[in-house]
Amino acid sequence: MAFGAQELRVLRRALALALHPTPASAEDVQDCLRLAESVDEAAREGARLRAFLLADLARYRAALPGTAAGYLVLLEEALGSGYRPDPDDLSALRALRGNPTAAALLDRCATLAEQNVRTRLAGCGTTPTVPASRTRLTALPGGLAALSASEEPVKKPAGNPAAEPRPQSPAKGPRPDRPIPTPGEVFPPKRKPAPPPANPPQQLAAG
Repeated sequence: MAFGAQELRVLRRALALALHPTPASAEDVQDCLRLAESVDEAAREGARLRAFLLADLARYRAALPGTAAGYLVLLEEALGSGYRPDPDDLSALRALRGNPTAAALLDRCATLAEQNVRTRLAGCGTTPTVPASRTRLTALPGGLAALSASEEPVKKPAGNPAAEPRPQSPAKGPRPDRPIPTPGEVFPPKRKPAPPPANPPQQLAAG
């Protein structure tokens, strides 16, 4: 990716603003935005061209050995764009090692494949570490450590939910709009029998 004179001027201005923050004019801001859009478009176009190149490389490799000349040219171009050879490329180059160009590319691809394997093994052996800025957050009062200690999840009792006793409904009582009856109203006192009259009527003698 190459920059023109105008783009280099904008890039220098953007770097100066990043190193020494100062108020930027509206013109500088617009120039930086346009430069960023141009870089993004160039990156997308480069990705599309690389995808086409790798597709052509796969087609030429599948048609070997009749396409050896075109395959070697495409492989060299792909390696220049950052492509890493896969096992199919190494197998194809071993079959074409009688060609001086193929032999040179085989040595180059073998070296790149070995470096790629070492990089992967080194990446698998590293242990991810938490950045220092995040570890300090856990030590602050009210930080992540205090939050995790104070907000413990409430453990629910294990078991069948159906077996748990259901809450009993409250007993039905008198309606709230009616007065509560007194014991005297519920159980009225027994009435005493009336006393006999003082002068009982004389019985008539049977005639």
